Amino acid sequence: VQLQASGGGLVQAGGSLTLSCAASGGTFTTHAMGWFRQAAGKDREFVASVNWSGQITFYADSVKGRFTISRNNVDNIAYLKMTAMKPEDTAVYYCAAPQGSSATMNTYEYDSWGQGTQVTVSS
Repeated sequence: VQLQASGGGLVQAGGSLTLSCAASGGTFTTHAMGWFRQAAGKDREFVASVNWSGQITFYADSVKGRFTISRNNVDNIAYLKMTAMKPEDTAVYYCAAPQGSSATMNTYEYDSWGQGTQVTVSS
């Protein structure tokens, strides 16, 4: 499956932003979806994952209660709604899909990656 992330930008601390990930070239509902991020000089880290139906979600502790992952299985799009944003949320955000349909936090399970979209949170 091919993935294309969009929606990044500059936002003030406390603000909100929603990222989108459009999928093509595969059967969207056979894959869970995930979001990861990589800040400058740091390793890529897990942010959120949703299972194939959208009913099961996992979040990193750092974003729990502020970010919401969802998906639209008709339009083949996954979303990451980010609220109460902090400067430490600044990173390049990537959407990804694992082989399986179960939500997972394990980076090694993801084999399809989007190109990344920059999110910058100013203080």
